Amino acid sequence: MAHTAKRRSIFDPQIVRRASTDALAKLSPKVMMRNPVMFVVEIGSVLTTVLLIVNLATHRGHFRFDIQITLWLWFTVLFANFAEAMAEGRGKAQADALRLAKSETTAYLVGKNGVEEIPSSQLRAGDVVRVTAGQMIPGDGEVIEGVASVDESAITGESAPVIREAGGDRSAVTGGTRVLSDVITVRITSNPGETFLDRMIALVEGAERQKTPNEIALNILLAGLTIIFLLAVVTLQPFALYSGAPQTVFVLVSLLVCLIPTTIGGLLSAIGIAGMDRLVQHNVLATSGRAVEAAGDVNTLLLDKTGTITIGNRQASEFVPAPNVSPEKLADAAQLSSLPDETPEGRSIVVLAKEKYGLRGRELGQMNAEFVPFSATTRMSGIEVDGRSIRKGAVDAISRYLQEHGSQLPAAVRSAVEEIARSGGTPLVVAENDQALGVIHLKDVVKGGMRERFEQLRAMGIRTIMITGDNPLTAAAIAREAGVDDFLAEAKPKDKMDLIKREQGEGKLVAMTGDGTNDAPALAQADVGVAMNSGTQAAKEAGNMVDLDSNPTKLIEIVAIGKQLLMTRGALTTFSISNDVAKYFAIIPAMFAGVFPVLNALNIMHLHNAESAVLSAVIFNALIIVALIPLALRGVKYRPMSAAALLQRNLLVYGLGGIIVPFIGIKLIDMIIVAIHLA
Repeated sequence: MAHTAKRRSIFDPQIVRRASTDALAKLSPKVMMRNPVMFVVEIGSVLTTVLLIVNLATHRGHFRFDIQITLWLWFTVLFANFAEAMAEGRGKAQADALRLAKSETTAYLVGKNGVEEIPSSQLRAGDVVRVTAGQMIPGDGEVIEGVASVDESAITGESAPVIREAGGDRSAVTGGTRVLSDVITVRITSNPGETFLDRMIALVEGAERQKTPNEIALNILLAGLTIIFLLAVVTLQPFALYSGAPQTVFVLVSLLVCLIPTTIGGLLSAIGIAGMDRLVQHNVLATSGRAVEAAGDVNTLLLDKTGTITIGNRQASEFVPAPNVSPEKLADAAQLSSLPDETPEGRSIVVLAKEKYGLRGRELGQMNAEFVPFSATTRMSGIEVDGRSIRKGAVDAISRYLQEHGSQLPAAVRSAVEEIARSGGTPLVVAENDQALGVIHLKDVVKGGMRERFEQLRAMGIRTIMITGDNPLTAAAIAREAGVDDFLAEAKPKDKMDLIKREQGEGKLVAMTGDGTNDAPALAQADVGVAMNSGTQAAKEAGNMVDLDSNPTKLIEIVAIGKQLLMTRGALTTFSISNDVAKYFAIIPAMFAGVFPVLNALNIMHLHNAESAVLSAVIFNALIIVALIPLALRGVKYRPMSAAALLQRNLLVYGLGGIIVPFIGIKLIDMIIVAIHLA
């Protein structure tokens, strides 16, 4: 985006300052109650603070130990809040930049009495406005008349202008963008406060993000574990009194905080917000965290052929002459018929004739030529020049043209047409007067690296299906070349819907992209529907993600980001629960070893004494949250692999690591605090 295209580092000073302030503001109990684990830690911190003040007033307790425990408990809460605030900070910075793009502009309202100037804030859905070159588009809408070049850098960050025109799938315009050329008439589709920019601002501000079902389920699990450990710790106090072990509330609160899953409890919200932020960095807006998670669980990926798998414009690849016709004669006629043709296919024919046969483009104005434009009725185009009637078009159209002139299409030409169609190409037959000269082979060019990307998706267990309006022969050839798993040929909107429903009926999650009004039903039905920003308003409203770059291949990155989010949450949950084991071995032996010397056998870290053991575990518990903030924000590095391999890697790296790291960390902290006489 224009103001946010430059990626900020994770610990950008501006974001850190803002997050530090926000971390304090989040201490409000109303905010903390949304996170049950950290709310328990805050209650424990308040309890130890009150007892510290009471003990200080009555000259009881162990002041140096008690104040350290109290401070580190507060640090644990603040560090968790800081992690969440850091994740939100990047979104808030982006939201601030987007607000700069919102400004009061003049709208030229088209009414019965002509054009009237009004402030853009007074526009309502259904109003019609006229926008000329140099003016800002006053609100979201659809172009209903005209075509213009539009600067959308305020939204996408891309400086290259885009074309917006009435009709078709590139009619949607966004308020706050600028018309660079020509005049367009726009029907406004949103009311003030409901514009695309308003929705973008709300979406990138992490504080407004709703918890996903997976997060809610994990929060319930963490709350359950917290209650279990709370009951266990509460029962320890009577046991301590019975056994004669002198345990204080400070030690019991420390034990509770160290045993409940504070690591994942403190980072869970930050992980979700950071996942949404990574999408924003790729210029994709998700309407909910549920959509991001669904992307990570996708089983089936539907991709349009044109513009996604192929470059989007067919390119002339060869000239196949008819018998007794030289390749040069076919190339000359093909180039002449294509000189006035401004389509990408037409230009590619001109270029191929020039590169392969040295035929340079000629000026039609100097040749007194008459161009015959393409029409849906004739399905061919051509040129009349120097007594030559040249036609270029579909095989059946040229065949009829030749019959009208008392000629037939040679069998060799029909054979060439069939061979090109079987190979996945599009044949165009060229005829001059009453003679067929040969065939132009137009080829859909598969984008580089697509086969490798589909192999990666296959390794992740994702099935890819190419959607195309081509005939089955052509579709099969392109599917083979691209490496997709399956294809749907001659696809109509209903066919897409039926395919999605069939996949979902088998328990699979489906993702697809689209940009047209005819894609809207399928986008709404898909679990992950990515609408192109350049597409129609209907498509953008139907999908649960909007790609600001309008790049259909972005769907592959979206799936990777979704999987990275799920991997990060799973990895840090595994690490959090695992490191509780090490903290258990640090605190429990220290609490009761004085009364039950046999428990010293569990003191495998050989910590200095009970006081240093408890304090070391509490300090480690706070610092590990800070240490894991970069991982929570960046995400666990994603590698395409099967679910079984991913689980094995998770358990090995984060499960085993979650046990080993606390043993090392607590022991080092114990040595340091003893050396500097803090315990």
